[in-house]
Amino acid sequence: MAELTSKDNIVTIDAPQQLLSEPRRFDFLRALYTSPVGLAGFIIVTIVVFFAIFGTMISPFDPAENNLRARFQPPGFVNDDGATHILGTDQLGRDILSRIIAGSRVSVIVGVVAVMIAGTIGVLYGLIAGFFGGTLDAIMMRMVDALLSIPFIILVVAISGVVGAGLTTLILILGFTGWVTYARVIRGEVLKVRELEYVTAAYAIGQRRIMVMFKQILPNVISTGIILAATQVGVTILAESSLSFLGLGVKPPEITWGLMLADGRQYMGSAWWMTTFPGLAITITVLGVVFLGDWLRDVLDPNVR
Repeated sequence: MAELTSKDNIVTIDAPQQLLSEPRRFDFLRALYTSPVGLAGFIIVTIVVFFAIFGTMISPFDPAENNLRARFQPPGFVNDDGATHILGTDQLGRDILSRIIAGSRVSVIVGVVAVMIAGTIGVLYGLIAGFFGGTLDAIMMRMVDALLSIPFIILVVAISGVVGAGLTTLILILGFTGWVTYARVIRGEVLKVRELEYVTAAYAIGQRRIMVMFKQILPNVISTGIILAATQVGVTILAESSLSFLGLGVKPPEITWGLMLADGRQYMGSAWWMTTFPGLAITITVLGVVFLGDWLRDVLDPNVR
């Protein structure tokens, strides 16, 4: 607490919240250990990231290797070499488990990179709009409203038709269309924070406006951006899978969970494992991210604490 003294009274001013102090690090780990939901989300996300990084080293089979003699084999099938396909094989005899492990790489890359792009743009945009306010704020938020009025799928089809579908294109599409959510939320937080006493005190001691914006206001709204980013990773992974399933996202020979679902949809009656296991991978991963994001909200949001 910082104090401003006068002749008759004392006015206390809350100092900006320090998010990364040493005691908070200890509380952070203890809170994770004592939260079943947060711990479950952390374990799931850690496993998915581990598969994405080391997938080529731990895959039981080559995910792109065809074996037409082993087509449509159910889970637990043992091939001629004595190796077991734990989750079965697809229409080309490729191992489902190996392809799920390989597909985690795309999900992690798209989820993390697209959210980083969207979060960076959205946080800065909302910070500027909320801090300066007035006419500039009105113009900037009308641009956000205009972007929100365009259906997402139409925007994706239009951009893909111009530049072509692919992993890089999909990341850019999700990154440069997802920032509006951050902009709206961060702007609302900035409008509240800029009226607090410590911001007034910063002006009183002569700090410039740009320094107040980045040193006093941004550190106190960044936790909201982190919470939102954690939840948006799951949304982005789900969007990537949906677009790849529809043929608007990543294209073969790249391996994604959405493409695996698209390959297996016509065989659902005879080879249910082709869609069931990739679908479970998407569901579990998104739930893990949601659990972790919900726990982060409980830890970082002072209103919840």
